[in-house]
Amino acid sequence: MGVGRHTERPVALDREKDKPIDTFQRLEEFLGYIRAILERSEGTVRQYRYDLVLFFRFLIADNRSLQPEDDAWLEIDITIVNDSMLRSLQLSDLYSYITWLATVRKNAPATRARRTSSLKTFFDYLATKANVLSENIAANLESPKQVKRLPRHLSLEESKDLLMAASDDDSRFSSRDYCILTLFLNCGLRLSELCGIDLSSWREDTLTVIGKGNKERTIYLNSACITAIRDYLPERVTPKREHKDALFISRLGKRVTPRAVQNIIKKYIISAGLDPNRYSTHKLRHTAATLMYQYGKVDIRSLQVLLGHATVATTEIYTHIDQRALHDAVEQNPLNIERSLSRNTE
Repeated sequence: MGVGRHTERPVALDREKDKPIDTFQRLEEFLGYIRAILERSEGTVRQYRYDLVLFFRFLIADNRSLQPEDDAWLEIDITIVNDSMLRSLQLSDLYSYITWLATVRKNAPATRARRTSSLKTFFDYLATKANVLSENIAANLESPKQVKRLPRHLSLEESKDLLMAASDDDSRFSSRDYCILTLFLNCGLRLSELCGIDLSSWREDTLTVIGKGNKERTIYLNSACITAIRDYLPERVTPKREHKDALFISRLGKRVTPRAVQNIIKKYIISAGLDPNRYSTHKLRHTAATLMYQYGKVDIRSLQVLLGHATVATTEIYTHIDQRALHDAVEQNPLNIERSLSRNTE
């Protein structure tokens, strides 16, 4: 179960004192630090909280076969975690936890890597910021080795089929949905970025979005995007007052939620005859990036800026070349001369 797919469960309470038992002072201080100083998003803060609560409940649990799905798991009180306990921890405790994630929780390498990263960040904070520890015991904690896979994306024809599915739809929200798909496939937006677009973010051929780390970047719109926005605006549902600046409005007059957009995309993926288990909103971001790189002759640095990646290393996954391109490259080799032809020229 990856963090990204985790649904938050009710806060566990001390039945007598009616207080949360799934937190402790240093954890709240750490979460406050990454929220206020590092300016991490609320989604990221929730991920850190979940990972660290999971770790400390694992340490305190008497029965290591317990799972977060068990009622008894929520009863594990981690308010007992104090500075003395934190100083007593060793690297071996961290590896025991990672082993438990792999063998009992059956977490995939990517999930274990994310939770390892949470531990490293937390213990680095305790050592270098809070001065609770004299050294960071997680400094040498190795992340699980991950198999690098090429990003899954739609082909050019599949992308056209997806847009056509929305274009042919005669429902009340077809112009909105077509606009959403157009922006995803042409601009490579993240789901959170698309949902956060305001009317004031649009300036004819540019769009301002807020990406990871609360970083603002400018997206340049092509004619397809501009036309899609213009066609949608007259059909835009009258929003409630508190959502009046949101570009994409739900049938209830509110800013569209990530879940609603995911359902919209799934609807048209099915309508286009594509597999909803293979493609998602994030795969549309992969598709936009891949198509820009393959057909737009975009250099890797420009693509990095377009996608809002912090490092070019993340963007390099899009430099893959499909098998057809490899075949074409071989066909166009200047030494691709048929034997019979070479003999006839002798």
